Amino acid sequence: MKKDITSRKDIKHIISKFYEKLLNDEEMLPFFENFVQNESLEKHIDIITDFWNDILFDTITYSNNVLKKHLDVNSFIEFKEKHFTIWMSYLFETIDTDFIGLNTSKMKERATSISMVMKLKMNLYKN
Repeated sequence: MKKDITSRKDIKHIISKFYEKLLNDEEMLPFFENFVQNESLEKHIDIITDFWNDILFDTITYSNNVLKKHLDVNSFIEFKEKHFTIWMSYLFETIDTDFIGLNTSKMKERATSISMVMKLKMNLYKN
C-alpha cells in the first residue's frame, strides 16, 4: 500500500531510485558521469536529498544554489527540452511507484516549478 512521503529516509529512497534510472539512460548519463567517475554519487544523492527535505519539511540543510549548479553544468553540457522531459518523467514515475499524498503532490508540483524556472533561465521554455 502506498503512503505519503513523511521523512528524509523516504526522500532518499526516491532520489536513489531516480538516479538509478537517470544513470541507465544514455541521454542523461553525460550529466552525471563526473559524479560516477569521482565516486561522489552517494554524496551528491545526499545533497539532493537535503534539497528536497528542505522543500518538503521546511528544514535548513541544503546550502547551495540549485539553479546556479545547473547553469554551470549547462555551460559544459547543453541541456535541451528533452532532458527536462526525461528528468520529469523518471522523477514522477519514481515518486508514484511507492508514494501518494500531500507531500507526494507537493514534491511533484515543486519539481514542475523548478523545471520551468530552469528552462526559462536556459532559454528553453516554450508555451
